[in-house]
Amino acid sequence: MPFTLSRQALAILSCFVSAASTAQSANPVRQLDQIVVTASRTAQLEKNVLGDVTVIDKKTLQKAGQNSVAEVLAKQPGVQFYSSGGPQTTTGVYLRGTNPSQTLVLVDGIRINSSTTGSTNWGAIDPATIERIEIVRGAGSSLYGSDAIGGVINIITKKTGEDRPLSAWGNIGYGTYDTFKSSVGISGAQDGWDYALSSSMAESSGFNASNRSSGEFTFNPDTDGYSQNSLSGSLGYRWAAGHHIGLTAYNGYIDGDFDAGADSGRAHSITRQQAYTLTSTDDITDYWQSVLRLGFSKEYTDSRSSGYSSTFGSLQRSYSWLNNLKLSENQNVSVVLERLEERPASSSSYTINRRDTNAAGLIYRGDFDAHHIQASVRNDNISGYGNQATGGLSYDLDLNNQWRIGIAGNTGFRAPTFADLYSPNMWGFVGNPNLQPEKSRNIEARLRYETDTTRLGATIYQNKIRDLINPYDCDANFNCTTSNTERATIRGLTLTGEHDFGNTTLRASADFMNPRDDNTGNQLIRRAKQVYLLGAEHRIDALTVGAEYQFTGKRYDDAANTSQKRMGGYSLLNLTAAYDFSKNVGVQVRWNNLLNKDYTNTYGYNMPGSNVFVNLSFRM
Repeated sequence: MPFTLSRQALAILSCFVSAASTAQSANPVRQLDQIVVTASRTAQLEKNVLGDVTVIDKKTLQKAGQNSVAEVLAKQPGVQFYSSGGPQTTTGVYLRGTNPSQTLVLVDGIRINSSTTGSTNWGAIDPATIERIEIVRGAGSSLYGSDAIGGVINIITKKTGEDRPLSAWGNIGYGTYDTFKSSVGISGAQDGWDYALSSSMAESSGFNASNRSSGEFTFNPDTDGYSQNSLSGSLGYRWAAGHHIGLTAYNGYIDGDFDAGADSGRAHSITRQQAYTLTSTDDITDYWQSVLRLGFSKEYTDSRSSGYSSTFGSLQRSYSWLNNLKLSENQNVSVVLERLEERPASSSSYTINRRDTNAAGLIYRGDFDAHHIQASVRNDNISGYGNQATGGLSYDLDLNNQWRIGIAGNTGFRAPTFADLYSPNMWGFVGNPNLQPEKSRNIEARLRYETDTTRLGATIYQNKIRDLINPYDCDANFNCTTSNTERATIRGLTLTGEHDFGNTTLRASADFMNPRDDNTGNQLIRRAKQVYLLGAEHRIDALTVGAEYQFTGKRYDDAANTSQKRMGGYSLLNLTAAYDFSKNVGVQVRWNNLLNKDYTNTYGYNMPGSNVFVNLSFRM
């Protein structure tokens, strides 16, 4: 795979060389204590996880300021995103170069990808109400079923159930574009009970979503704002040792403006995202843990402008029984049985309006001194499709206490949406009920170095995707439908590095990727071949200052890669600062796009200019 190293790439690589030379005198391996559940469907320490995994913790989310969840994700290696003129507009996340609909998104383990469109309602999720986000890169269908071609993103809203005193926190902030945000929450655990409740609200006048190149039927020289609120909570009870029952709930809402032409009046969309779980975790014996879970998610979007109205959404009910069996001190097997019921909702009546999936899976994890293995196999029986079998195998070897190498192979698939399959004949387009699921094969190799002060990583991967769905396959008379005519190959290399110099932390990452349409050889739309991230943070007593640099290479917004739809590369510089007046009160400042760069990640639509947000926080 050819890569062209620019000056930015050489600067990034020099950071890794510097960190590696420093690492030779570093201390013994750093003991990570983050808990990860997404990578194997059971709780593991982050240092023991096999695969390319990142955890975005609460501290990082608290520094988000005015940034959306999609923007927070895009500051992680292997993640890019697009929006159509602000966080309230159509937004998608590319994980390792795959389409937004090819990444499975969960809230507390419950899928929220729309069954109707395949999209995720990122704007309806507020970082303020999230405890952490787990990102697992690479096809994960052998763990979770459909949609996990590029990986899995699990948004976790609840805290762990260990005893802790009642605590409360709050934020209130104001920034550019008349952006106002506030949030408040409480949590605690005592006498077997654990609980958490948080809420947030935000309002912004926004900026103009589109520019003239978007066309006369889109461009409107107005400002496009939004109002947003969310509520999340959890309640659990440990009624006996090894027996816990818990309820989680998330309800998010955003009312945001978009552009639909100068004469459209106020064009806006109201979007709701809900996710609820009821989980019973029971240690039946010392060697058998049973986890029963009922899940319910619902999403709904109502878009309106002058003379135009469209509604769509979906409801999903899930039932799962996970049995974790301890074969020995170092070997574990998990057996999972699941059922998913999908029901679409739309202003268009689909020819079929239900789909059910029954699935069974097996996950094995073994640790033998320096050798670590994880294997998984799963079969999904989907109504209308029959069986979809997937598998994964991962192996890691500890070279010593600091170095680990690994290799993995896994497969994935994505079932078509109801819109792809069953759209009625309207405006020359009709769904194709004969569509087959998209399928992928992913292989990767990784190298990791870890000490108390230094973290280095390198991952090389290839994901070949076949039977990709062409959303507009039209004949000579412009009668259009969907078809499985597309193929793609995504090859990439991700480098990461982080080093602590006492009160100073430096971090860097570089993504080199070739996201290729196999039919044409062209670059897949809206995905850059090179992305570099640099970050620095320094603490001086109660003051912490930081800087972030991001370079994103050129992209195209059409499959033909025409010069008219070419989007140039761009660099962004952000500054952050935080000061703790006491252990209970602090202030945080985020200044995005310091140099006021004019850039876009969707052709014809704007991204924010230089913007500042100041937040006052309290905790007790």
